[in-house]
Amino acid sequence: MDLTYTDEEQDFRARLREWLLKALPELPARPSPDDWPGRRAYDLGWQRRLYEAGYAGLHWPVDAGGRGATPTQHLIFLEETERAGAPYVGANFVGLLHAGPTIAAEGTAGQRARWLPPVLRGDEVWCQGFSEPDAGSDLASLRTRAVRDGDDYVITGSKIWTSHAEVADWCELLVRTDPEAPKHRGISWLAMPMDAPGVTVRPLRTLAGSTEFAEVFLDEVRVPVANRVGAENDGWRVTMVTLSFERGTAFVGEVVACRRTLGELARTARANGRWDDPALRRRLGRLYGEFGALWRLTQWNVSESERSGGVPGIGGSVFKLAYSHARQELYDVAAEVLGASSLSLDEEWVQDRLSSLSYTIAAGTSQIQRNIVAERILGLPKGR
Repeated sequence: MDLTYTDEEQDFRARLREWLLKALPELPARPSPDDWPGRRAYDLGWQRRLYEAGYAGLHWPVDAGGRGATPTQHLIFLEETERAGAPYVGANFVGLLHAGPTIAAEGTAGQRARWLPPVLRGDEVWCQGFSEPDAGSDLASLRTRAVRDGDDYVITGSKIWTSHAEVADWCELLVRTDPEAPKHRGISWLAMPMDAPGVTVRPLRTLAGSTEFAEVFLDEVRVPVANRVGAENDGWRVTMVTLSFERGTAFVGEVVACRRTLGELARTARANGRWDDPALRRRLGRLYGEFGALWRLTQWNVSESERSGGVPGIGGSVFKLAYSHARQELYDVAAEVLGASSLSLDEEWVQDRLSSLSYTIAAGTSQIQRNIVAERILGLPKGR
């Protein structure tokens, strides 16, 4: 693992900081959390600014429309934009962080030309149609069927926890194309237009009151065979590419934000007298070490990605597992430091605390991550 930065990387950081100082004051006011059309417009407006400045798809290959930046430069970009308080990719995160890189790695030349430029420009939004009511953690047990009919697949089934479905133009969709094959081998990865006849979206309200997830019902939806990424029945392998991106550098900005939150809690504890509690100081100190280690683990994963040609490795599962639990403990400590004010739902950090409860489930449950670590990293036998 190389923890040093080259002169070129330091120059990249300096130029990015300079651009952020000029660009951020020009942004419009953030829309209400409940205004999804407004949030889509705001997020895609920021994406357009990144595109025009040459920062969109920074780590994507040049032939996919990106800058071909190294994973380390991408890490610097994520770190600096979070520290500057720049908008997150928001409604564009599936297209920019998951579907786009997957199509860049696995798609045909025609698929890359059709779908990648609109994602980078901020013209189109993608959602993720993987989980189902009876196939969440056990993703390979999905039942949504796709039956070949000439040049189309006819799709019937449903998806749940579909991120940003109500404002999406496209969906990265997993379907079962061979019900007779072993469950991991009969799956295909499709790009489905969300305005296709037979698609119904029903928003889901989370504990925090947000509706960024939805149920999606598919009633004989026709999707061209040409929209399949990868070979028929090879969708599980393609999905592992998608999930490697999802669990690779997707949480980098959040680690930076958590380290900043931890510093704010320490200052608050000193100001309100809770710093005198040695047990609280130990918890804060341990979390400081935990998030410092997570940052080093991120750098290790980035170093591994650079050696492997830019695709994150399975070390992302180690990071995801540790980060999910550290984030939850951070907001438990926040409740202890803030005391009675933790009852106020007007506080932004309270929304973050409620959101933290989902991290041991979202993007692969902690139980699934432990299996991946045990079987694919440590080489332990599969459980029966």
